[in-house]
Amino acid sequence: MVFLSLVASHSQLDLETVAQLSASVDGLAVASRTSPGTIDGLVVLATCNRFEVYADAQDPNAARQTLIAHISQATGLAADFLTRKLSYLRGDQVIDHLFSVGAGLDSAVVGEREIAGQVRRALTAAQQQKTTTGNLTRLFQHATRAAKDVGSNTTLGTQGKSVVSVALDLAEDLMGPARAFGEQDIVLFGTGSYAGATMALLKERGAKHISVYSNSGRAAGFTEQRGGTPLSFDQLPQALRQADIIIGCSGGGTQLTVDHLAALRRGDQPLIAIDMALTHDFDPQLADLPEVDLITLESVRMAAPDEQALAVHQAQRIVDRAAAEFSALQREREADHAIVALRRHTQQVLETEVAKVRSQHGCSAAAEEVELAMRRMVRQLLHVPTVRARELASEGRTEDYVAALETLYGLDLSAPQSPAAPAEQRVDEQTVAGCPVLRQDRSA
Repeated sequence: MVFLSLVASHSQLDLETVAQLSASVDGLAVASRTSPGTIDGLVVLATCNRFEVYADAQDPNAARQTLIAHISQATGLAADFLTRKLSYLRGDQVIDHLFSVGAGLDSAVVGEREIAGQVRRALTAAQQQKTTTGNLTRLFQHATRAAKDVGSNTTLGTQGKSVVSVALDLAEDLMGPARAFGEQDIVLFGTGSYAGATMALLKERGAKHISVYSNSGRAAGFTEQRGGTPLSFDQLPQALRQADIIIGCSGGGTQLTVDHLAALRRGDQPLIAIDMALTHDFDPQLADLPEVDLITLESVRMAAPDEQALAVHQAQRIVDRAAAEFSALQREREADHAIVALRRHTQQVLETEVAKVRSQHGCSAAAEEVELAMRRMVRQLLHVPTVRARELASEGRTEDYVAALETLYGLDLSAPQSPAAPAEQRVDEQTVAGCPVLRQDRSA
């Protein structure tokens, strides 16, 4: 097993291209299920300014080619372009990157609160689609735990900054000190988790007049839970005529065009348009209309505040330590199949010798004493090789350990053993030469 990741974010590609990549999410889930032997598991992290694929594979290079082919087919982007533009990470690089992402250290707004939840939801979605593996699940769970440690032990993100909060800061600057959110008529597009976070922040800032529109028809349920007034399609034009602020959070691909808005509004009526959707809810040319100020994700990225250097340094140390510990645990797990093979081999030898003792001496007390002594000896003999396997694996030397076992014992460890229960866990129900076998101590 090797982790690999394909990464596209605000720091590498324009957001339009990132949006195109996000369109391939559903296709990638199918790809993981239709590529057995190439892709064992897959988790996709798609946010407002990043698109990242995390995979579990035996052959990472083959898996990379398969993923790029599926992304290319889904988006229409050339495979050569994707190969050049998507950062390719593998092994420990994947672990380091995800832990940094989950803690908000790789975000446009450093220390943002939203990304940790998005990492959790990405794993949940993969679990529901049955595309993840145990290794990927542990990776995302440990990354989430590291993000919590950063939040608990540093001041990073204590200002509560997020992509949405920075956008609302920009809107406040445009409104001026004489105006406040409580006085504004606001139209919110979308009813997803992103829209929910925006609604909560608007209320924190005193907004009282918020109308919600959704192409999906879920505005009524959304406002019933979170407040605001639902809008039907027929009510939307009048709401836009009166609006002081419009906020796009749906990403449904339906744009509010320049012609549509210009036909509804007077040229001298100021309007702030905040487009937080990766696949633009508002036509970018809205910025060309008189008295319209357009705030986009690019605007947020440029205006994102710098966090205190000390807090970032402390967070990075926590993340680095957590990633290193997880990497060591993963390397130790790589030696499991070799440990199981050694125990199985030793158990087979032991059971053969126990059978000989039982055949010669029957179910006597002396035979039981000999058997008990033999099992104690085997347990002691296995202790050091087991400990050394963990130590060498944590140092990245699993291959040395495997080679030693193959040389000394003639074992074939070219591939992990099947997950069947080890022999020493099955002998409780066995009898040898008509005598019950002594119960195993499984701590060996």
